[in-house]
Amino acid sequence: MKQLIRKLRFLFLIHYKWRRFRFGKNPYIGRMVYMWAKHNISIGDNFYIGKFSQIECDAEIGDHVIMANRVALIGRYDHNYQQIGVPIRLASKIRDNDYNWKGLDEKIIIEDDVWIGYGSILLAGIRIGQGSIIAAGSVVTKNVEPFSIYAGVPAKKVRSRFENEDELNIHIKLYNSNFRHITPKQN
Repeated sequence: MKQLIRKLRFLFLIHYKWRRFRFGKNPYIGRMVYMWAKHNISIGDNFYIGKFSQIECDAEIGDHVIMANRVALIGRYDHNYQQIGVPIRLASKIRDNDYNWKGLDEKIIIEDDVWIGYGSILLAGIRIGQGSIIAAGSVVTKNVEPFSIYAGVPAKKVRSRFENEDELNIHIKLYNSNFRHITPKQN
């Protein structure tokens, strides 16, 4: 019965509430997840998003991505804070139909095989390279190199995901044979 309720909930979210967004196969969506985008959210296969997380900007998310609980993908310029003579609270915002300030074409791109840790915040206009890990509580303001671990506020590279080039090459070979072809992209 519990599985049936979960399946019905996912069907409602994907085919009704968020029908304008694209979801791949086998998504898992935790409780109280919120999604909104000015234009589009596109999500790949085997996506997991933990409870109380939110996506509030345009986003492209690859296959086999894990987003822990309380992760937020947010716009960088959601309010026109430079609108002269207007308090920020009353300034134009990205949700307005006539919004014409910064951020309209920014999105977050998360490539395949990425893990985003608990409570992390990602700002629009960045790319998270494939195979990367974002440590819990990080704030990501710049692009993340493939197969790297980033942590901190603002997030910085702390190390490579694998100990050496041989381990990385074995991972890529096994991933390619078991899932699909990937090639590391260099920033």
